[in-house]
Amino acid sequence: MASDFPRHLLDVESLRRDQIDELLGLSARFKRERASARAGKGRAPRHELLPGRIVVTLFFEASTRTRSSFEVAAHALGADVLSFQKDASSVTKGESLQDTVRNLEAIGADVLVVRHPAAGAPRAVARAVRASVVNAGDGTHEHPTQALLDLYTMRERLGRLEGLRVAIVGDVLHSRVARSLSFGLVKMGADVTLIGPPTLIPPDAPAWGVQVSYDIDSILPKLDVCYVLRVQRERQRLEYFPSVREYSRLFGLTRERVEALPASAIVMHPGPMNRGVEIDSDVADLPGSVIEEQVTNGIAVRMSLLYLLLGGAGAGDG
Repeated sequence: MASDFPRHLLDVESLRRDQIDELLGLSARFKRERASARAGKGRAPRHELLPGRIVVTLFFEASTRTRSSFEVAAHALGADVLSFQKDASSVTKGESLQDTVRNLEAIGADVLVVRHPAAGAPRAVARAVRASVVNAGDGTHEHPTQALLDLYTMRERLGRLEGLRVAIVGDVLHSRVARSLSFGLVKMGADVTLIGPPTLIPPDAPAWGVQVSYDIDSILPKLDVCYVLRVQRERQRLEYFPSVREYSRLFGLTRERVEALPASAIVMHPGPMNRGVEIDSDVADLPGSVIEEQVTNGIAVRMSLLYLLLGGAGAGDG
């Protein structure tokens, strides 16, 4: 069965539910194959599914997990990878983003994976090139592949997405992850509550199809997933809460608060963590925490995405 996956991934909001299901199903297959190969040979396989294709990671902001995950995923599919280094490029000489991406396309780029501090930058790139474009995080707008790997992790651990009770806790206002994940969860039938100080909840949040609460302790006993956001001090220009200590006291996921969660609930975080601020250090390492699994699952999800974007034959099978 041929896939009708879109040519670009710029946001979660525009994906259909069946397209998300297709990607998650293919991700499960890739993860099984990688796990089986590791068990037998000690290393993950290299699939020759995208030979001769070129994937460019074009990051204008620092990244560890997302960039590395895309590069490992591309290599695992047999593609070639070009890692764009902003500080060693003509951008430092004043070259425009449009000229940069057109030059990369001219040398054969099939996929441009773009992270940029300006919301809308990946969409502008998609208008300038014929290659597929992936939004790897744009300002405070969206981070769709993080949301997709989070959906995969929840479904893998809990067996479903429909009807899950999920709280997204913390700095929602500055979080592109919170927006993408909210859109994805609502689309897949989950019940989502945003929790944080009133100053860190966007006024338009109810329009996303979510609930809003300012009291974490009243919500915790009802949850299947507690998703903790990083406090993004680098994106804040004003003080949105009195102090880090006060924030941690009112909204931090402490060991005591974890004990209020149902025994089957899981704890998630997109990273990097501010241990001792939004999440206690020992909480991040509890058995109910799937934070490392999120990172591992990112490879299979991004493999699936690259394969679907480039029109892999029979991508929807299996």
